[in-house]
Amino acid sequence: MNNKLQLTTPKVKHSILLVLGCLNAILSVACQSNKTTTDESDLLSNRINNYLKQSELNGFSGAVLVAKNDTIIINKGYGFADKENKVRNNPNTVYDICSVSKQFTGAAIVKLAEDNKLKLDSPISTYFDDLPEDKKDITIHQLLTHSAGFGHGSTNDFDLTSMDKYFSDLFQTKLLFTPGSEYSYSNSGYSILGRIIELVSGQDYETYLSAKLFQPAGMQQTGYLLPNWENTTVANEYLLNVSNEGSHIAQYKQDGEIARTVLANGGIHSTNNDMYKWYQALKTNKILSQESFEKLTKPYVAEYEDESSHYAYGWTVFKTERDTKVITHNGFNGVSYCEFVWFPEEDVVILLASNAFVRPVGRMTLEIENMVFDKTYVPKELLKYMVSELYQFTEAYKGTVNDLEKELRLKFEDVIDSPRNLNGLGGVYYRKGQMEKAIAIYKLNTQLFPEDGNSWDSLGDAYFKVNEKENAIDAYSRALELKSENDDCFWCENSSSQLQKLNTTN
Repeated sequence: MNNKLQLTTPKVKHSILLVLGCLNAILSVACQSNKTTTDESDLLSNRINNYLKQSELNGFSGAVLVAKNDTIIINKGYGFADKENKVRNNPNTVYDICSVSKQFTGAAIVKLAEDNKLKLDSPISTYFDDLPEDKKDITIHQLLTHSAGFGHGSTNDFDLTSMDKYFSDLFQTKLLFTPGSEYSYSNSGYSILGRIIELVSGQDYETYLSAKLFQPAGMQQTGYLLPNWENTTVANEYLLNVSNEGSHIAQYKQDGEIARTVLANGGIHSTNNDMYKWYQALKTNKILSQESFEKLTKPYVAEYEDESSHYAYGWTVFKTERDTKVITHNGFNGVSYCEFVWFPEEDVVILLASNAFVRPVGRMTLEIENMVFDKTYVPKELLKYMVSELYQFTEAYKGTVNDLEKELRLKFEDVIDSPRNLNGLGGVYYRKGQMEKAIAIYKLNTQLFPEDGNSWDSLGDAYFKVNEKENAIDAYSRALELKSENDDCFWCENSSSQLQKLNTTN
C-alpha cells in the first residue's frame, strides 16, 4: 500500500505541476496579451490626446470620444463651454448636434414600421389632406433618402410660423425634380417626417423620441426641451471661436416651443456620453431589431454622380480606403458642429462635437481615423483659421468703419493669401446684418484680389442689400466680366439673376 502510494504520489505531483505549469503559461500569455492591448490602447490614447491638445491651441473647442472593441480609447473635452466663466468642455457638456439629429428621425420612423404602425413605402397623402397632385405619391422612403424633390427649406431655426401655415406653404413649393428620380439634401423633407411621427404615434415628436429611443438607451441629456438642462453644462456657441452667440436651448426656452423649420431635421442637443449610449443601443439591438437596423443603415440613394457615397435613413454610408463600411453623419448650424463616424466592420466609433466650428475642424475625425488604423500615422497639425484670426481682430477693433480697411490691410495684407479669407469675414457681418462693415471688408477684398469674380459678386450682394443700386450693378457686372475660361463660374448665376432684378426695377 505504501509502495503504491509512493509510486503514485510522484505521478500525481507531476500531473499537478504540469497542469499548474500549463495554467501559468496560459495566464502568462493572457496577461501579456492583455498588457499588450492595454499598452496599445494607452499609446493610441496618448497620440490622439496630444493631437487634440495641439488642435485646442489652434482653435478647436469641443469634445471627442473614440472607442474600439467596446473599449473607450479617449473621452475628453477641450477648450471652453463658457469662456466668460472659465468652464471647460467635458464629456457631459451639452452641444447642438445639428443635422446628426436626422438619425433619430430615421430611427423613429423605422421603429414605427417595426411596430406595424406605418409602412415605409406609404405615400404621404396617407397623412396629409389636399396635397397638390405632384406630391400625393411621394413616399416616406423618398423623404428619408432625400429623393422626394423638396428643397432645403428655411435656414431660420427660430421661425415660429404656425404648423399649419408651415406645411401649407411647403406643400405649395415647386419640387426640384420628379420624386424618386434624383437626390437633393432636404431639411424640409425631414420636417415632414417629424409630423408623420406625431400623427402616427399620437404624441409630439420629442415625447415619442424620449419614450421610444432616448429613455430605453439611458440617454438623460438628449432632446430639445424635455431634459432637465438646469443641472448640466450647456455649451455657449462661439462664432469662429470668438463671439458668444449664446445657446439654442436658451432660445428654445424663451420661445417655449421648437420651430417647425428645425424640428426633426436638426437642433437636438446631446452629450458625447449620451451619444455613446445611443451607439451601444443600436449596436446591441436594444432599440431596433437587427432587421430594422439594417433598413436604417442600408445605402439607398447615391449622393454624387460617382456613387462614392449613398444616403440611408438619416445616415450617409460609404467605403473607406480599407474597403470597410462607414456609417456616418455630420451637422452644422452656422456656429456649432457635430460628427458621428461609425466603422461597424472594424468595431470603432468616433464622436466629435464642437461649440465653435472653424473650417479645419472638419478634417479632425479623418486624422483621428488615420491614427486609429495606422500606428505609424503622424496627424497633420490643425492650422489656425485665418477667417477666425481676422474676425477676432475686427471684433476687438474700436476705430471707425472708415478706417477698418486701412487697419486690416496694415495688419494682415502680408498673410492674406486667398480672397476666401476676407470673403468669409465679410460674410460673417453680412449675415449679422452689419452691412457697413461687410461692405468695407468686401471692398478691401476686391482691392487685394481685383481679378476674383466671386469677391465682386459678394460686394454686389452687400450693395444690393442696402439698396445701393448703381454700386450693385457695377459690382455684379465686374463679377460677370471675370468669368473663368473653364466656365467654372459658381457666382455667375447669382450675379446674372441679381442684375436682372436691378435692371427690371430701374
